[in-house]
Amino acid sequence: MSFASLGLSEEIVRAVTERGYTQPTPIQAQAIPVVLKGGDLLGGAQTGTGKTAGFTLPMLQRLMEKPVIGKHYIRALVLVPTRELAAQVEESVRLYGKYLPLKSMMMFGGVNINPQIKQLHGGVDILVATPGRLLDHAQQKTVDLSHVEILVLDEADRMLDMGFIRDIKKVLALLPKQRQNLLFSATFSDEIKLLAEGLLHNPALVEVARRNTTAETVSQKVYPVDRDKKRALLTHLIKERNWFQVLVFTRTKHGANRLAEQLDKDGIPAMAIHGNKSQNARTRALAEFKSCKLQVLVATDIAARGIDINELPHVVNYELPNVPEDYVHRIGRTGRAGAEGEASSLVCVDEAKLLKDIERLIKRELPREVVAGFEVDPSIKAEPIVNGQNRGGGQRQGQGRSQPRSGGGQGRGQQARSGQAAQPKASGSAQGQQTRSAPKGNAKPASHGASKPAVPALHRFGGRGR
Repeated sequence: MSFASLGLSEEIVRAVTERGYTQPTPIQAQAIPVVLKGGDLLGGAQTGTGKTAGFTLPMLQRLMEKPVIGKHYIRALVLVPTRELAAQVEESVRLYGKYLPLKSMMMFGGVNINPQIKQLHGGVDILVATPGRLLDHAQQKTVDLSHVEILVLDEADRMLDMGFIRDIKKVLALLPKQRQNLLFSATFSDEIKLLAEGLLHNPALVEVARRNTTAETVSQKVYPVDRDKKRALLTHLIKERNWFQVLVFTRTKHGANRLAEQLDKDGIPAMAIHGNKSQNARTRALAEFKSCKLQVLVATDIAARGIDINELPHVVNYELPNVPEDYVHRIGRTGRAGAEGEASSLVCVDEAKLLKDIERLIKRELPREVVAGFEVDPSIKAEPIVNGQNRGGGQRQGQGRSQPRSGGGQGRGQQARSGQAAQPKASGSAQGQQTRSAPKGNAKPASHGASKPAVPALHRFGGRGR
């Protein structure tokens, strides 16, 4: 099957071919014909399967089938949860539409709003935006959404996790009732189903992989380690196994900063990327990482959405995520588009329950490897993880889980607004959580199991024998 056989124009096929793609992926092969017919779509696919092109290519085609003479106005709106994903999607729109007379732009917070206003005045056909900044423009009446023909919600599960449901509803109220709606999500939940029921009309369901599964091309492994030896083990693995271009995940912004500094002291070039970093700093770190000038990029979950690197070889969970679904998203940064990748998790005794939840979600037990010199001390007892912290993660007491930023993934109930940096929090505050939708499967406060007797470390890491 070729892209031309799906009904795409010669101009679009030529642009796709120039990018080195000759055959559509499964999600593209199924989604493109549905979108071209004008129907609503609920798409589910593992990250890295090409779903961006799955909606971008037919969207471009449909806009060209009804050309508008004269002034450009917004005819397609793509909502995304983070700045990085906005940049990635808008780049795809430009590259695939390079031979078409369509204008696109990306819109997100954390940067000056005035250049965006100027670009809007020049006319835009396709807008890729984060919800917070889009509503800032709507409030200032600098954006007109009354002509939108196609709405795309990309990474819808992440937008709900980040508390964007109210923002999404506000945006929907600004759009024409007659439009095509496309909802894409790497994982499905009851919240996603509810959103789809209220948004989509007789949608086609395209799902190319079992829900909440990981790609077969990703080799997954768990390294049991004591909490105070995690950083040393990570340094050992990177140096002894000659790992390069390593994406490392931490739970908190402070943890990302601290780990990057420690790796630098160990002689491993590293930088951190998270919501408190300026947009210029995030862009620079990502560019150096993509070009292989930077060996390690340490990221939080929110900042990592939209990181799309061809043949990224290594993803490391320095700390397991509190939400099991985030594990699927994390390791989906590697093993993309059929390439092979390796996902490693450094797991201490405090994270035994988190690991068990992940294995229950993906319906498989992950293999363990004990590294000589880093054997687990069975006398060490589990300690609670409070606000995303354990002692081994290098977190300060009260630092809390990374919080989203305006336009780059921040709920509207929070104080930080577009163009202003979010302030570090003194604790895992509930600030802004009135607008957050708690995702299913979210970890309960660790104190819920504090009264249970300690389980021997080997049983905890073995995933059996409780």
